[in-house]
Amino acid sequence: MKKAYLDNASTTQLRPEVVQEMTKILSEDYGNPSSTHSFGRHAKSILELSRKSIAKQLNASAQEIIFTSCGTEANNWILRSAVKDLKVKRIITSKIEHHAVLYTVQSLQQEFDIQVDYVAVKPNGEIDITDLVNLLSQETKTLVSLMHVNNEIGTVLDLEKVGRICEQHYALFHSDTVQSIGKTEIDLQIIPVDFIVASAHKFHGPKGVGFAFIKKNSGLQPIFHGGEQEKGLRPGTESVHQIAGMAKALELSYANLKQERNDILGLKNYLVSQLVFEFPAFKINGSQDGFYTILNVILPFEEEKAVMILFHLDMKGIAVSRGSACQSGSVKGSHVLAEMLSNENLKKPSLRISFSHYNTKEDIDLLINGLKGM
Repeated sequence: MKKAYLDNASTTQLRPEVVQEMTKILSEDYGNPSSTHSFGRHAKSILELSRKSIAKQLNASAQEIIFTSCGTEANNWILRSAVKDLKVKRIITSKIEHHAVLYTVQSLQQEFDIQVDYVAVKPNGEIDITDLVNLLSQETKTLVSLMHVNNEIGTVLDLEKVGRICEQHYALFHSDTVQSIGKTEIDLQIIPVDFIVASAHKFHGPKGVGFAFIKKNSGLQPIFHGGEQEKGLRPGTESVHQIAGMAKALELSYANLKQERNDILGLKNYLVSQLVFEFPAFKINGSQDGFYTILNVILPFEEEKAVMILFHLDMKGIAVSRGSACQSGSVKGSHVLAEMLSNENLKKPSLRISFSHYNTKEDIDLLINGLKGM
């Protein structure tokens, strides 16, 4: 049976070059990077070259890149330390953020009694910038946390514009960039942001490794202790093979970005044209010109089919999702769509289809045929 993997917003296939890089290091470069002998020094060299490579892709300095296990850890660390150590008294975020941000903010609100304000979300899933400016008029030490590309609907935040607004109001700016790093250009010399985060498995690297960009002299402190690794900010022996794999994946993603973006956009447009032809009553959730790797749609099926649609497609070898993989075991619906859709549309089946350069038109045809068989 032919299969179609169209769930790249949840995780991506490893590039062969990344597997090769990691396999070599696992078998040959097994020293502890904190050791002073030659094995350790060699591992340390791989670590720092990886840090420099990642920093170069984002136009940051190497000392601003701190390795973590994933974007969720990095989000938790940044938000918690901002409140605990930087004395932030207020967080402005939105109700369509990833739960790695939403749940962390809720926890901090309970623990530290900070003020939390949620910026308005437009019907198309975009952040209301006018409302953000109004919220920032209060003179309280504030951190703004808004994601760059929404992981469920693909709406895009203008990072530079929001960064300038935060600067003008002396607010710190944190952005969850997990869905955008490796898939669009990010120049940290131009974008005024204090903190961003990444997970390698979102850009064809390994699972279990990520990084945070921490602007120089931020004052952030570690949230756990036990060693001097990562400039004392993230203790624990670094996973050298995963970090090197991540650096390789990011390098290749940006080297091939223009071509792969064009190819993926062509596939997305092809899918939309097929949906228009086969299911003319379908609707796109979010902006019509959302991020090129994500398409979230409402299908004109009966309510009872909404429950079985993922199972039905999976039986045909087609992988898609209804939202974030991190909440796929939840019986609750999408908190993102709940902010945007009417109760009537929420009952209809919504699908998130997410693409990579490994996808083909044949994958799209398989999906369309699978939906026609519902």
